[in-house]
Amino acid sequence: MTKSIQVTNPATGELIREIPADTEEEIHQALKRGHEYFQEWRKVNAHERSRLLKAWSEKIQNNKETIAEVMTLESGKPIQESLGEVNYATSYIDWYAEEAKRLYGRTIPAASETKRIIVSKQPVGLVAAITPWNFPAAMMTRKAAPALAAGCTFIVKPAEETPLTTMKFIELAYEVGIPESAVQVVNGRGSDVGPLFTASDFVRKITFTGSTPVGKSLIKNSADTVKHVSMELGGHAPLIVAADADIDVAVDQTIASKFRNAGQTCICANRVIVHDSIAEEFAKKLTEKVKRLKVGNGLEKDTQVGPVINEKGYDKIVSQINDAIDQGAEVLCGNQYHADKEQGYFFVYPTVLQNVDVGMKIMHEETFGPVIPITLFKEIDKAVEIANSTPFGLAAYFFTNNYKVGAYLHDYLDFGVIGWNDGAPSAAHAPFGGMKESGLGREGGVEGIEPYLETKYLSVGL
Repeated sequence: MTKSIQVTNPATGELIREIPADTEEEIHQALKRGHEYFQEWRKVNAHERSRLLKAWSEKIQNNKETIAEVMTLESGKPIQESLGEVNYATSYIDWYAEEAKRLYGRTIPAASETKRIIVSKQPVGLVAAITPWNFPAAMMTRKAAPALAAGCTFIVKPAEETPLTTMKFIELAYEVGIPESAVQVVNGRGSDVGPLFTASDFVRKITFTGSTPVGKSLIKNSADTVKHVSMELGGHAPLIVAADADIDVAVDQTIASKFRNAGQTCICANRVIVHDSIAEEFAKKLTEKVKRLKVGNGLEKDTQVGPVINEKGYDKIVSQINDAIDQGAEVLCGNQYHADKEQGYFFVYPTVLQNVDVGMKIMHEETFGPVIPITLFKEIDKAVEIANSTPFGLAAYFFTNNYKVGAYLHDYLDFGVIGWNDGAPSAAHAPFGGMKESGLGREGGVEGIEPYLETKYLSVGL
């Protein structure tokens, strides 16, 4: 196991902080503490758990600027996006602070006068979470908040690239009185910590946001102890622009979806599928606006697109762009870079490609970068065919003012999250999750607390 983790600024390559990685024994002891304290935490009444969660949210908001700066330093995202993520993160805490008091059971009419049937809910136990670097605050709270609200204890391993935001959140949880054994953080490489989580008899649930290959491995390794699993995995989101769409709305929402966090989100538009009758106008208006996006260090307040997180991500983006160009795609803007592998910073300027076809890598691989490939369609069923031609099914978007077309697309797009004339559909009060190889379970909404609960059935003889 690695002994330490170096956290660097992806905009400059500079070392921010070096933190110790937890040893195997330290992780085992943390899991043991969480498992043992579960028997105490589950007894805390729902109103008290709700109060503590609300206090945690308020404490985070009181430290919002400091947290946002840390987030930008370690992730590279623009400071305004970091501030927005703090709000997004606390929205999950606020929502589940209320849901803690809504964990209702029910009675069922019995088929006999001498029986009563009662159904109740109880927490699953210790929950182990593994979270990604791109949303270090929100991806943690939308797991921790429902777990703690349900009466579970919780332990999280944040991404090696961005552990500092999570560590600050956990520190603030302790300051408002959430017990240290109820919510914990451990640090280390995913390849080291993941197997410890899945093999542990103390852990009753694994929740993960990240790549599909890693998610599949966690599911397989959790089978030996039959753990509950929730998986929010990879995506390859299509964005369909129908012939009758409001082009200005479609352009603005495409930019909002695609370039948040430099295109490094699981639900950003990866394939833009435009009706050929409006393709020229759409591409022209899109390119004009994309060219005006400000690229730079996320700490500069006017920055709209920050750096790519690391060399691996950078190489993948460049490879996809070059493959598309080699096969005939035309660059409308972008295909420019500011990177230094020795210094450790990687900027890709927002890029728009047209004349893209389904044979290119960018149409089959999740990009995770600021690149828009445009492909065309004539019939709406062909657009659906292109959109669904992927093993992934996390998010999709479409733009139309025709309710019949909209209803058709809603019915036949195989994706768990869909935006209709909306490039930013995520919300704490709505269920988020994917179909097919994009995951299992939902986060957010009333559905988001169910994976942290067991259903117990009691039959009473009178």
